[in-house]
Amino acid sequence: MTKKKYAKELSGKGASKSANRWNSKGTEIIYSSESRALAMAEVAVHLTIATLPSDYVMIEIDIPNDLLIKELKLKDLPDNWNDHPQNIHTQKIGDKFIDLMDLCVLKVPSAVVQGDYNYLINPYHIQFKNIKIVDVKGFPFDKRIFE
Repeated sequence: MTKKKYAKELSGKGASKSANRWNSKGTEIIYSSESRALAMAEVAVHLTIATLPSDYVMIEIDIPNDLLIKELKLKDLPDNWNDHPQNIHTQKIGDKFIDLMDLCVLKVPSAVVQGDYNYLINPYHIQFKNIKIVDVKGFPFDKRIFE
């Protein structure tokens, strides 16, 4: 899920503009979610009714089944991994994932919806070219979420 003007390509440049849960500022990484509902929740926690955008779109991507995906387990994370604001420990995990270049996709637990997962994508990995945008659709937020 992103603003329409950024929906043409997957790059990781947007995430690099600031420090986030799984990357430090300057690290290009692509955040994606296992479902539309989780993608919406991950974005909604940063919005208010006053800042509710009208130009968001849902991007559906295809990650081929033969791509190796490593899952990060809760037991491998520090106790405060899901604190807000995010902590440097999870940023280091994401930065290392990008720097090592041994995986294209890392499955990580959602800090917003316990039990759900996000997928971090390394836009510099050799297999990244196999991940494709399948569809882009407008995604208006239901204002009742923010009441």
